[in-house]
Amino acid sequence: MSPYYSARRLKLYLQRTIKLLLVFGLLFTAFYTGAAAEAASSSELLVVNKQTNKLAYFSGGKLVRTFSVATGKTTSLTPEGSFPIVVKIKNRPYYKENIPGGDPTNPLGDRWLGLEVNGTKGTTYAIHGNNNESSIGKYVSAGCIRMHNEDIHWLYPLIAKNTKVVITSTTLDMEQIAVKNGYPLGSKMFAASLIINGVSTRLKDSFVLDHSRVFIPLRESVALLGGTLQQDDRTGALIITIGKYKVTHQALSSTAVVNGKSVTMLPSRSENNRLLIPLGSLPELFGIQVKWNPQAESVTILN
Repeated sequence: MSPYYSARRLKLYLQRTIKLLLVFGLLFTAFYTGAAAEAASSSELLVVNKQTNKLAYFSGGKLVRTFSVATGKTTSLTPEGSFPIVVKIKNRPYYKENIPGGDPTNPLGDRWLGLEVNGTKGTTYAIHGNNNESSIGKYVSAGCIRMHNEDIHWLYPLIAKNTKVVITSTTLDMEQIAVKNGYPLGSKMFAASLIINGVSTRLKDSFVLDHSRVFIPLRESVALLGGTLQQDDRTGALIITIGKYKVTHQALSSTAVVNGKSVTMLPSRSENNRLLIPLGSLPELFGIQVKWNPQAESVTILN
């Protein structure tokens, strides 16, 4: 084989190899970019409740902000369901009346987050600004969701394409709507009440909501239930007595001993140097039946 022929074969081989590497590089970049965009959008959620004309922005498993909005003149005009944002436009013209984008008289404002609804590809239904701030909070649109211009200016840069928007009409609060639609919530601290024999007491220590599970402050709750709480000097375990139930529990663990019998429970948790126990464990630990009211943020003791 001649040296010329060998060199030519090597050159062709190198050219093919470089082309393959370039193709794989482009495919990897496209995959990575798409995966990153999907991950970013999946950590965010927008919820529109037509019953209250409010829009909620969730990010990183938490409710970040709630805004007043305007929706359709009739209940059917603003569609209900789950829709992705597929178009983001600044200064979109109002084609119907030939009003340029960014014009103060443009009823779309200067920010447009277009929704994919029944094949409309983000051109028909959107979350957008307005040219009439007094309309926000009312039922006035042809189907879109209007926001105060200042509010959508804040929201617009935070929202990625493919972010899910849930539109509904319900008495549920925003976090309940999010959970119902598969959005995993992180923890939230809030003030709540314990209702015993019809008497409601607002606790000084905060409750915690974590992935739809409620945790209540242990010390205050035990005192209101007429129980006692002590600590074993040797092991550090807590000894809680309520009525005929004696419970021994090591803080932050997932077990307890109830009247001498070991039971499994959700782990207790510590917030601001206060120990909280899962509300759902009260029946097994203390024989107490409870009812959680998320709207009133209260726990009723049923027996």
